[in-house]
Amino acid sequence: MTDSVALDPVDLEILRLLQNDARMTYRDLSAAVGVAPSTCLDRVARLRRSGVILGQELRLDAAQLGRPLQALLSVQVRPHRRELVGPFVERIRALPESRALFHLAGPEDYLVHVAVTGTADLQRLVLDEFTSRKEVARVETRLIFQRWECGPLLPPG
Repeated sequence: MTDSVALDPVDLEILRLLQNDARMTYRDLSAAVGVAPSTCLDRVARLRRSGVILGQELRLDAAQLGRPLQALLSVQVRPHRRELVGPFVERIRALPESRALFHLAGPEDYLVHVAVTGTADLQRLVLDEFTSRKEVARVETRLIFQRWECGPLLPPG
């Protein structure tokens, strides 16, 4: 586990603001946190170097891209051994329907967020890409009706 980075109130405000709008200009960001633009630029660069800021993401609307149905697939892999898990993870990550993959502790080994064109496509995905694999012991499907963003993510306290 990595050590957390010491952040002061200005750093925390920068992180809060950038999580709400990563396209904010340094001029606007510096004005909002009350520091000079050069100081703000240095602080953001330090947050990137230290690994607190990992990058910027482009979020897309899956429905607008022809994938209106989203689901979470709970997957149990048996036997749960490294030589089977590695190829399984790489295959699932390569699927165009896969949005996120989580390795879990508990009765299920993986949780996969998928976006598909409809129920027939979801059935095809589960049968052809998951349950057809010999290491997959079980798949449970949960449809996603709605999703909300949470945050911003800040350190405890």
